[in-house]
Amino acid sequence: MVKLLLVAPTINGSDIGEAWVAYQWAVHLSERFDVTVLTYRKRGAPPIAPQVPLARVIEFLEPPLVGRAERLNSLLKPGYFVFYARARAWLRQAQRRGERFDLGHQVVPVAMRYPSPLIGAGFPFLIGPVGGSLESPPGFVVSETGPWYLKLRALDRWRLRHDPALRRTYESADCVLAIADYVNDSLRGLRIKRVEVMSETGLVELPAADDRPVRPTATAADPVRLLFVGRVIRTKGARDLVAAMGLLKGQPVVADIVGDGFDLPDCTKLAQDLGVTDTVTFHGQQGRPEVHEAYRKADVFVFPSYREPGGNVVFEAMGHGLPLIVCDRGGPSAAVNDACAIRLRAENPQQLASDLAEAISDLVADPARRQAMGQAARERLAEVGLWPAKIDRISALYASLLASI
Repeated sequence: MVKLLLVAPTINGSDIGEAWVAYQWAVHLSERFDVTVLTYRKRGAPPIAPQVPLARVIEFLEPPLVGRAERLNSLLKPGYFVFYARARAWLRQAQRRGERFDLGHQVVPVAMRYPSPLIGAGFPFLIGPVGGSLESPPGFVVSETGPWYLKLRALDRWRLRHDPALRRTYESADCVLAIADYVNDSLRGLRIKRVEVMSETGLVELPAADDRPVRPTATAADPVRLLFVGRVIRTKGARDLVAAMGLLKGQPVVADIVGDGFDLPDCTKLAQDLGVTDTVTFHGQQGRPEVHEAYRKADVFVFPSYREPGGNVVFEAMGHGLPLIVCDRGGPSAAVNDACAIRLRAENPQQLASDLAEAISDLVADPARRQAMGQAARERLAEVGLWPAKIDRISALYASLLASI
């Protein structure tokens, strides 16, 4: 059995975001391989070893204080660099003890701004799926609000060109897994050995189909229900959905926005200014059961993020048989196809709101199309978004890399 060293900070099956992504990778890979996990645990989070019972877990505790500002911590991960040093030291000591690994794989962070402790380990390694470094369309930049540290994202491409440890990470990797084809633009200028496209996450199995009967005609009493799930930050597009609802006044359609974030006050004010508070509901942060109930009740999933590296919510919506409206850039666009989604240009807020309103209006008026797109979404998910197929593919990739040594 292949001895795999998995680098996966942090792992938490009860969390969201990258902690959840890392958990999925660790669980599914340890079912197939002899896995040693190098990870670190956020203070206050549950121990990691019981969550990944089939793997050997080497766990470091997050340094004090770094987790105080959660959003800053999530974006910049200051604790990662302590983990990086500890992981490299542990690996050197393990190799001195005679431990040997066939292969290394670092699955998170997804953003391409962190060097890997697998550099110079003496065995082949992969990194990814990675994404990010997408730049906002120029027409949206003036509308973007948020904490100052979000502007540090602009350093990502510069660092990929000039940070020696970061360059060495990607040029030393035997394979870079890219969330979508756009990642190749970020890697341009680096001497990359091999790139494969693969989403960063998925679903364990195709969910049971929701009972969503076709309604001949939507009415004010029984409107078409739109759903947005995600952090309510400017780049995710919740504000653009609210603006679109302002253009749809009088049509039998309502929107549920599930999530929290620093753009929520602006979205709420915009709904008030446009007079759509009766058709747009902000639900705030919800637990997984509530989120899945929201999917079940929805008719259309609207996720107009114009700078989204991946997006597990897209797979979740597809599993629930929802037609989708997304922007034609980044991870969501790569996850869907034209049979299950309407993909929109993202040039500026006015254009996107107008195109959203038109796409929504078309789906409101065509229940048969909504049903056909929802079925196509489930078929697309079965093709590209289920873990068994993903692990089969990664197993073949591991075998290919090991055969080339």
